[in-house]
Amino acid sequence: MSDKQIAVVTGANKGIGREIAKQLAELGDAVVVGARNQEAGEQVVAEIRASGGEAVAVALDVTDSASAAAAAKTVESLFGRVDALVNNAGISHRPGSDFSGQLPRSANVDDIRFVFETNVFGVINVTSAFLPLLRKSKAARIVYVSSSAGSFTMMTDPQTFESAPVALGYVPSKTALTAITLQYARDLAADNILVNAVCPGFVATDLNGHRGVLTPAEGAVSAVRMASITADGPTGTFTDVNGPVAW
Repeated sequence: MSDKQIAVVTGANKGIGREIAKQLAELGDAVVVGARNQEAGEQVVAEIRASGGEAVAVALDVTDSASAAAAAKTVESLFGRVDALVNNAGISHRPGSDFSGQLPRSANVDDIRFVFETNVFGVINVTSAFLPLLRKSKAARIVYVSSSAGSFTMMTDPQTFESAPVALGYVPSKTALTAITLQYARDLAADNILVNAVCPGFVATDLNGHRGVLTPAEGAVSAVRMASITADGPTGTFTDVNGPVAW
């Protein structure tokens, strides 16, 4: 069993997830690169190993409970435990569609359901699959990559950027994710598992058509920080690189 921290990152083949995996490896973690396409994950593993880090790739479709269970079984056979689980995988819209199907006035329930399958139910799938391995850690952490787009405080303040976009799938899915964070934080406190949500900021990725103003490396910072906190660290928080984010 490795003496290094074992970190699992979902959606780690590109964008923010890729940078989270690389930065955790730079800190000395053994990183499990979770990706729907294992070949794409292997490319990230090669980059990490070329820089002297330790990483493996596993096929992981967060929307498929069987895939999540199989990934957890593979990680158990390789490492025996998980110290940090970073639930990064997320989507903004259904492939082949755009945000028009998420406008309340013309909502397409299938488009909205598709987003929730990844951003909400997928997170629960993965968390459930890896909880037994997290319980074997001496200092387990779970990190949920959420967004200030789902903040009630910001959505209701006309002076904020978050008050403008209208997306009946993506925005409420992130509101739900921060609520899920609190539910897990309360329930897992007895197991000494720290659970926190982070907002990466407006990062240029495929999710927003690369319109963001931050780089994926900058967007990874808050998740990496929370995945690396000590056993006496916070739980049930929502933060970005600058500090607390309003719920």
